[in-house]
Amino acid sequence: MNKRPKILIVDDEEDIIEILKYNLEKENFEVRGAMDGAAGLEMAHAFKPDLILLDIMMPKIDGIEMCKQIKDSGKLPDTMIAFLTARNEDFTHITALESGGDDFINKPIRPRVLISRVKALLRRTAKKEVDAIVNIKDLTIDREKFSVYKGNQEIVLAKKQFELLNLLISKPGKVFSREEIFNKIWGPDVLVGDRTIDVHIRKLREKLGENYIKTLKGIGYKFEF
Repeated sequence: MNKRPKILIVDDEEDIIEILKYNLEKENFEVRGAMDGAAGLEMAHAFKPDLILLDIMMPKIDGIEMCKQIKDSGKLPDTMIAFLTARNEDFTHITALESGGDDFINKPIRPRVLISRVKALLRRTAKKEVDAIVNIKDLTIDREKFSVYKGNQEIVLAKKQFELLNLLISKPGKVFSREEIFNKIWGPDVLVGDRTIDVHIRKLREKLGENYIKTLKGIGYKFEF
């Protein structure tokens, strides 16, 4: 029997928890709920969910701080976090992603959209081992040989270009913030110009095609598959 994916909903509105819980349980997810960040933290470590749906504005501990504490603890390395927020400002989304979040879902939440997003998020963690060779559409990426082929044609990438591509394909569909990209590709102690990422993204698009890497204005980049 396959294991039921476990989802934790943390939101200070009880009716939202109940509605989401009802719809997710219909899809055979195991669901728990908590109504503030402190209770959410305690439940997360006990329940060990595959995914946390996390409101941002909450009493005691807000969603951003709860996310940071989970990520910093290292005790739930495979748990994904999607923020639930009614706030559409770019800075809110950026802060959510920079705190370690994997995605965000805007309120009001439509059940069909929620189920689709949840399943897409869980597919990212369905396979634990990282393949040396990745095939996406007409691209073949060999992580060990640092080689990329589009169809039968080899695409020559500079080292940082390959590292950036490798980061983006590590979680297709995930939005990587600019700060996250800087930290993982260049490191927090390396000073580079503000346009450095833009130049590397432009070069990748020139070599791979325009349809793979998408820009979320003011937030970051993601690899479409």
